[in-house]
Parts: sequence; structure tokens; C-alpha cells
Amino acid sequence: MSDTNDENTTAGPSGRTSFDRGMEMLRQVVGEGGQKAVDSLADVSPELGRQVVSWGFGEIYARPQLAPRDRQLVTLGMLTALGGCEPQLEVHVNAALNVGLSPEQVVEALLHSAAYCGFPKALNATYVAKKVFAERGLLPLPDGSAPRADAG
Repeated sequence: MSDTNDENTTAGPSGRTSFDRGMEMLRQVVGEGGQKAVDSLADVSPELGRQVVSWGFGEIYARPQLAPRDRQLVTLGMLTALGGCEPQLEVHVNAALNVGLSPEQVVEALLHSAAYCGFPKALNATYVAKKVFAERGLLPLPDGSAPRADAG
């Protein structure tokens, strides 16, 4: 395996390193919460923080095939299904709102996940979303949960 510092300083075709692309994407998608998450690793595993930025955001999130909004929907579903990822869910619920998902769309994605990974995991994820919404002053949400009269 090559030295990560070499990877971070080797520029790609755009002239920017994966770390530079990752930091830009992290700021765009996650905001200041992303930098806080990376900084929280500095005294225990700065390399893990660099990998999250370089690979996770500089290589994966920076790919053009999915928009950041779509990537957040996928991420919310995956973290919900995994379970035990509440700190990461908090970051990504905020990120989902940052990239244009509405609170109602976040809730709908978490509700949808219950069919595939179970109610306990969907409930835990929903409680995380509720915390984020409360911190942002977005509660109460309008009740859009009732089935439509014409649903068949």
C-alpha cells in the first residue's frame, strides 16, 4: 500500500489532489460538521480522518454519476440499515438537508427503510433525524404521513 501522504500530494488530471477534492466536497456537502468529525480523529487516528476526506469524499463523493442529493439518500439508507451509526447519521441528516432534501424527504427515506431493515433501525434513525430537525428549528413537521384518499 502506498503512503497516504504521497496520494494526498499527487495531483490528478485536474491538478488537484484527492484530499483537496475531498475537502471541497466535505465543505459543500457536510459543512462545518465534516471538519469537526475529521478534527475529532486528530489525536487518535489522523490517518482515518485523511482517508475519509481523500477516499470517501475526494474519490467517491466527487464522482459525477450521482448528484450529492442522491448520494445522501443512499447514505441515509445504508447507515440506517447498518444500525449503530447514529453519530454518522447525524452528520448525514444535516448533509442531506444541506444538499436540498427536505425534512419530509429525509423522514420518507427513513420510513421506506423500515420495509427493508426493520422498524428498530428505522426508529433509531428517525430519532437522530428528529434531533437534527430540532437543532435546526424545523419541528414540528407537517403531517404528510396519512395515505391519500385516492391511493389504491
